[in-house]
Amino acid sequence: MFAKVFGSTTLGVEGQIISVEVDSSNGLPTFEIVGLPNTSVRESKERVRTAIKNSNLLMRMEKITINLAPADLKKDSSGLDLPIAVGILSAQGVIPRDKIQDCLFTAELSLEGKLCGIRGVLPMIVSARDKGIKKFFVSTENVNEALLVDGIEVYAPENLSDLVRFLQGYESLYPEVKKNVVTENPIAEFQDDFADVQGQFMAKRALEIAAAGGHNVLMVGVPGSGKTMLAKRLSSILPELTPEEALEVTKIYSIEGKLGLNGGLITKRPFQNPNHDASTASMIGGGTIPRPGQVTLAHHGVLFLDEFPEFHKSVLEALREPLEERKITISRINATLTFPSSIILICSMNPCPCGWYGDPEHPCRCTQNDIKRYTRRISGPLLDRIDIHIRVPKVEYKDLASKRKNEPSSEIRKRVTAARVIQQERLKPYHLFCNAQMNHALIGKFCQMTDKAEELLELVYKKKRLSARSYDRIKKVGRTIADLEGSEIIDNVHIGEAVKLRNDVDFD
Repeated sequence: MFAKVFGSTTLGVEGQIISVEVDSSNGLPTFEIVGLPNTSVRESKERVRTAIKNSNLLMRMEKITINLAPADLKKDSSGLDLPIAVGILSAQGVIPRDKIQDCLFTAELSLEGKLCGIRGVLPMIVSARDKGIKKFFVSTENVNEALLVDGIEVYAPENLSDLVRFLQGYESLYPEVKKNVVTENPIAEFQDDFADVQGQFMAKRALEIAAAGGHNVLMVGVPGSGKTMLAKRLSSILPELTPEEALEVTKIYSIEGKLGLNGGLITKRPFQNPNHDASTASMIGGGTIPRPGQVTLAHHGVLFLDEFPEFHKSVLEALREPLEERKITISRINATLTFPSSIILICSMNPCPCGWYGDPEHPCRCTQNDIKRYTRRISGPLLDRIDIHIRVPKVEYKDLASKRKNEPSSEIRKRVTAARVIQQERLKPYHLFCNAQMNHALIGKFCQMTDKAEELLELVYKKKRLSARSYDRIKKVGRTIADLEGSEIIDNVHIGEAVKLRNDVDFD
């Protein structure tokens, strides 16, 4: 007999429905799975066979052929265990076929028949719901994650035996009820606060503008000037994720199995800080079937690269696409996938190899050629994609010893959030969230400047020989500064500050 049941796997950061087609007929006892299964799926034969036996269910020794459609897609989820088991039992008449229509099953099976949790349940269910499926059977470990999706029924049987008895009509199983579970506490009590930062007023202002508009920042300064301290406090002034952003981030972390035990919605913006020996694959994603990298794990959050020039040249150049397009496309033999990467890139570096160039108290040991080689590790096109370049000077003793209370992150966050609300309302028809995401056409539409601002920008453009990309980015930063002040039009003061933040560091 033939039976068909729906399972799911993930493809990139989206779910992919898999039709599990089972044929069980007379012939030599065999158990074959076709349709490009990977190792974990091929091994499901033994898990499924043993789980059915240990659940006191009858599986006849027949010629069993299982096709996983679409057949040209590589299958790599152990969550196909459950639909394979249900398909076999339905094909052999144990489960009525009409009971498994319009249902999706996704869980790994233990040898005793228990349903175990898997990665990527959230994107699987979102994709299946959009295709009209309303009933979902998952393990108890994945219940909270599944209930993040509205308009569906989620069932969580403990084991295969309970599921079969429910489908046969011998046992009751009720839909799970949504609980108020949150993975991250939104705008929680941050241990790192801008109130702890003494001095560095220009750097704090630059990071406030970056947070308000989603702009990339490069900080250059001698060792101990506070670059890392400042970068780690950026999260404390970023606004809470919007519901749409939160769902996107949660789907990514679901696929990577990083949601934690309760599997709730992530509402705190990610902060990723990879080491400078990170490979290109770990940074942008990779693998036989591509997996997300650091730029995707930092989606709608912050990617902090300390000791910027120490990263491998190939890693730095690979960042050019995600910084410009806010997505990264990875091509492999088995698949070509696109991952989201809308990030705020924060970089920090020393002014020279020894770190002390320009410091009056520590003589620099580097030659001019050493300094040029060091700074040229960062290419011009990559620097062009970083909106704000600032110098972070050594903190003066009077600032360190000052008893004056610094402005806390909570106050800065209020201004940042107010500016973001203005941007979200302005860019809502284009499904964008902040000024940094605007393209050239939107810059022309929303970055209206006064005549004085136009004259100033023209003067800077010609004198500094800026690229068209730099021109656009100065206008976007100027737009953010104007938003922070509640101004509808960009004035020369706003452009002047944007130019200062763009040209505070000389790389020539």
